[in-house]
Amino acid sequence: MKKFLMIPVALLASTAFAAPKISAQSIIVNPTQPDLSVSVRVDKDTTGSANPVYLDGEPIRISTSVNRDAYVYLFNLDSTGEVTQILPNRLSNSGGNFVKANTTVTFPSQGDNFVFNVGGPVGLNKVLALASLEPLNLDQITSFKTTQDQFATAATRGQDQLAQALSIVVNPIPQNSWVSDTAFFSVASRAPVTTGSLFVGTNVPGSTVIINGRTLGAANTTYSGIAPGSYPVRVKAPGFADYTTTITVRANTTTNLNVEFNRTNTPVPTPAPVVNTNNYSFVLRSSVSGARVFVDGVEAGTIQNGSLALNVTRGGHEVVIIAPGYRTFINTYNVTQNAQVNITPVR
Repeated sequence: MKKFLMIPVALLASTAFAAPKISAQSIIVNPTQPDLSVSVRVDKDTTGSANPVYLDGEPIRISTSVNRDAYVYLFNLDSTGEVTQILPNRLSNSGGNFVKANTTVTFPSQGDNFVFNVGGPVGLNKVLALASLEPLNLDQITSFKTTQDQFATAATRGQDQLAQALSIVVNPIPQNSWVSDTAFFSVASRAPVTTGSLFVGTNVPGSTVIINGRTLGAANTTYSGIAPGSYPVRVKAPGFADYTTTITVRANTTTNLNVEFNRTNTPVPTPAPVVNTNNYSFVLRSSVSGARVFVDGVEAGTIQNGSLALNVTRGGHEVVIIAPGYRTFINTYNVTQNAQVNITPVR
């Protein structure tokens, strides 16, 4: 059977009508602070905050509870972007999605005559729970194609489309009447695997992922077949300064990187010193004081008093300069001797 994970959702307390927020990690969240709560667990994680690994074909059980009566909708988003509605369904004895306050619902339950086994593709899975005080109309998102179908099929594909579709559904209802939660699990192959996977989530549609100078493709996707090791990663989002950091990929494991872009506070990568080999002096000159400089994906310092002096090895080096109010500057320089370059970022 197909792999699934589920997360319940809570409800909110507010009378305002704020727009739902698209989140890199949680897909969609209510921007208010609700007085409702929800808990979701998979049988390999009692904390609800880990990313447990299930082998292809291994059974999984999910438990959820809310502190108020609610209608809970569960969706699984797999590593390829396929969306499956888990609850409500036509398979379990209690296939409805109304959950009583302070009770725990487990799927599959003890009375069900079936089990859920995880299945491919390998990579990170996100389970979104959307809880509402009133039933939601999801006809534009999911539907049972035939009378024999046990689970509804989603018309949307990928995290961005799912978040946008659900935002339309919850936007008309009172802000204090819905809430969401998200859980994670990874699917791993039973066969020996010598490569790892990378999932990069963002809250900006159209974002792209670049690893070690190579463009992988769109964000909110799991990329497999990556050799174990540490790599510089850049995430590009339209209208935002690039986010750069370094990640470590391990064999038969999915590395999860979530980037929340904010128009006033762009996520700041963890600074790391550039290795000084004293091969060549490389001086960057710019009139933009305080601009942040990255060399080969690693933050090297800031422009002070019109320049930044670096020591670099012989060969090509990618230079990125970020400054508020300026476009991100990116260029590659082939260093063969001591050099100085003048850089003028464009507004």
